[in-house]
Amino acid sequence: QVNLVESGGGLVQAGGSLRLSCVASVRTFGNYVMGWFRQAPGKERRFVAAINWGSGTTTADSLMGRFTISRDNAKNTVYLQMNSLKPDDTAVYYCAAGSTYSVRVDDYDYWGRGTQVTVSA
Repeated sequence: QVNLVESGGGLVQAGGSLRLSCVASVRTFGNYVMGWFRQAPGKERRFVAAINWGSGTTTADSLMGRFTISRDNAKNTVYLQMNSLKPDDTAVYYCAAGSTYSVRVDDYDYWGRGTQVTVSA
């Protein structure tokens, strides 16, 4: 069982930045692929970024250049740095853990409760 707790969300003006954190309560954190997803009201949950065991990363095409995922295995933590935020980035952001390096929601086994990010115009 992996427990994931996100933090760092909040209200920010367009053009601003936020860094989300997700702490995992598991001994073998380094063995997991970690992902970030987001879900806007009335929309499906969508892939944002993922990082694998070797710290290889993939980011949604529409977010490349603005969003960066990273991990610190010593702290059991994955981060999402978000820059140049836009109102369309408003969503609940979820951290996820799995064993498959994937962009698909269904490939992740464990999920946090999410953190709200609101970007004002």
